[in-house]
Amino acid sequence: MTFTYEEISRMIDHSLLKPSTTFEDFEIGCRMAVAYKAASVCIQPHYLKRCAQILEGSGVRASTVIGFPHGGHCTSVKVAEARQALADGGEELDVVCNISRVLSGDWDFVTADLKAVIEVTHDAGQKVKVIFENCYLNDEQKIRLCEICTELKADWVKTSTGYGTGGATMDDLRLMRKHAGPEVQVKAAGGIRDMDALLECRTIGVSRIGASATQAMLDECRLRLKMPPVKFNEQSAADGY
Repeated sequence: MTFTYEEISRMIDHSLLKPSTTFEDFEIGCRMAVAYKAASVCIQPHYLKRCAQILEGSGVRASTVIGFPHGGHCTSVKVAEARQALADGGEELDVVCNISRVLSGDWDFVTADLKAVIEVTHDAGQKVKVIFENCYLNDEQKIRLCEICTELKADWVKTSTGYGTGGATMDDLRLMRKHAGPEVQVKAAGGIRDMDALLECRTIGVSRIGASATQAMLDECRLRLKMPPVKFNEQSAADGY
C-alpha cells in the first residue's frame, strides 16, 4: 500500500449535518470520529460547543458550517455565525458562497462576502473552507471562485454542501486543484462513500473529504492494510449522552 491509515483517516471530515440528526447521533458520531482518528467533525452549529468539548485533546478538529446550505444569508449574518462558531470552539468553518450572486456575476459582492468571514476566522487563528456548490456553476464560475479564494487566502476550496443537485466529481476536483493556488487545499464533498473514490481523490491532490460513511470507509482502509478493527461500541458512546 502507498498510504498509512492516518494519512487516510486524517483526510476525512465526518459530517453530522443531516436535519434529522439527534443528540444521541451527535454523541456517537463525535466519539466515533475520535476512535477512528478523523480529521474533523463537521456538525450542526447548535451542537458545536458540545462537539468541541468531546473532541478536546483528541487531535480531531471541531468544525461547522456558515451560511448553510444555500449561501444566501446576509454577510452580517454569516459573520455573526462565524463569531458564534469561534466562541463555541470551532476550529474550521465551512462557509457557503452566495450562489445567487455568483450566478448573477456580482463578483465584488462575492469577494466581500467571503472576505468578511475569512478575515474574522483567520483573526481568531482558525481556518476556512469555501463551499462552491458546483452543481449549479459552469467552469468559468468555478475558476473565478478559485481565483478569489486564492486572493483571499482561504484554506480550502470545497465542491459542494452535499445538499444540492449533485456532489463532487473528479473533473471538478481536477479543475479546482489546477486553478486554486498551491497554498489553497481542495475538499471533496457529496458522493464520496468508499475507499476507491477517496483514493482517486487523493491522487488528484485532494486533502479532505466530507463524508457521513466515515466508519465504513475507514473499516475498509484498515482491512486493506491488514490492521485490526477499531474497538468502538455505539451503545457505550450513546451512554455518554
